[in-house]
Amino acid sequence: MNTYDVAVIGSGPGGYVAAIRCAQLGMKTAIIEKYSTLGGTCLNVGCIPSKALLDSSHHYEDAVKHFEEHGIEVPGEVKVNLEKMIARKQGVVDQTTKGIEFLMDKNKIDVYHGVGSFKDATHINISGENDTEIEAKHTIIATGSKPATLPFIEIDKERIITSTEALKLKEIPKHMLVIGGGVIGLELGQVYRRLGSEVTVIEYMDRIIPGMDGALSRELNKVFKKAKFKMNVSHKVKSVERKGDTVVVKADNKKGEEVTFEGDYCLVSVGRRPYTDGLNAEAAGVKLNERGQVEVNDHLQTSAPNIYAIGDVIKGAMLAHKAEEEGVFVAETLAGQKPHIDYNLIPGVVYTWPEVAAVGKTEEELKEAGVAYRSGQFPMRALGRARASMDIDGFVKILADANTDEVLGVHMIGARVADLIAEAVTAMEFRASAEDISRMSHAHPTYAEAVKEAALAATDDIALHV
Repeated sequence: MNTYDVAVIGSGPGGYVAAIRCAQLGMKTAIIEKYSTLGGTCLNVGCIPSKALLDSSHHYEDAVKHFEEHGIEVPGEVKVNLEKMIARKQGVVDQTTKGIEFLMDKNKIDVYHGVGSFKDATHINISGENDTEIEAKHTIIATGSKPATLPFIEIDKERIITSTEALKLKEIPKHMLVIGGGVIGLELGQVYRRLGSEVTVIEYMDRIIPGMDGALSRELNKVFKKAKFKMNVSHKVKSVERKGDTVVVKADNKKGEEVTFEGDYCLVSVGRRPYTDGLNAEAAGVKLNERGQVEVNDHLQTSAPNIYAIGDVIKGAMLAHKAEEEGVFVAETLAGQKPHIDYNLIPGVVYTWPEVAAVGKTEEELKEAGVAYRSGQFPMRALGRARASMDIDGFVKILADANTDEVLGVHMIGARVADLIAEAVTAMEFRASAEDISRMSHAHPTYAEAVKEAALAATDDIALHV
């Protein structure tokens, strides 16, 4: 039987990063993955393939709608080859997952393919092509999450689908119904809207991206309506039924009236659930809570002292970069170091166009907590760079403490804000004030100038370029 200092169950961003850091710190490490490729949901059927399709569909939309205005003339009709688009997406996935295989080999991490199941707290059965058992002094559970659904919905993976199936459709839907106005539904909805689908979003809450600042929700809603999405908030879905090639969704609106929607595909994107199927956690003394999450303490330690858990399978935002931070945290804890994670400063991003990104407290949270704050906002359309690229939707909003001027939250919607949010995270990690940001030189012309201008607005109530 092979014996290890650390075994990691799950090879998503949290798991493979944890394994690499453990190996770097001198621990003999194994990683267990139930699927044939490494990388988990994110690399195989999540973050990476969805961004590939978002980029491809964005190119198509630019060619159809904007090339002429840029003085680019394309002879003949611009057409979508969905099969080729999906194939390119898969090529990106394959290249990325092979990169993880390379990293495992480089760091001398043993890879086991099969379902990892606890025999007890220090022994793991791996069932696959070659059943085996390993012993591990410590184990890190990084089994991630799966798409959630509603009790009355039967996912047939053909017409009633999750994000996994939406990434490999063989045709462009005529009318896609999207249940859920969160990140996944909006991103994939935008992919197919660009390609010509009619898209109807049905959201239970009173606004889309309900977990983010209300100003971002309102702006993105405006952008989507301009793109002819049909947005339906405050709608409680009560039935989803397939009739041949048609899907019928019935919901109650905020007045309690029944509304019926029909489409040829229905994407169910109501969130994700922690995945512990087959783990046999109880055999190791690992407790789950009522939501199916693995219970952990502040050190990410489970009820079994030698077993830790990270990522989507525990509490907190289901974000790949959150899982990565936790993977490093556990590895360094096992090595006797004293790492730290500030969960308030883990950014959230929606990869629609315009992109949406945020870090820290929302305005609603500050109001609820009774915190006195100042708000500064600057529109992207006032930037020369935004006008040059024709990406004028959106703004940057900075929330600062009314007494100390410390930045408490930064909320952005616009071109490339998924990258731009890192500036806000950096500033907030060093507890910068809005004035600190306003006095830093920002290159011109850039989208980043909106951050400086919003900081000026938060500090002095007035920006320079409005």
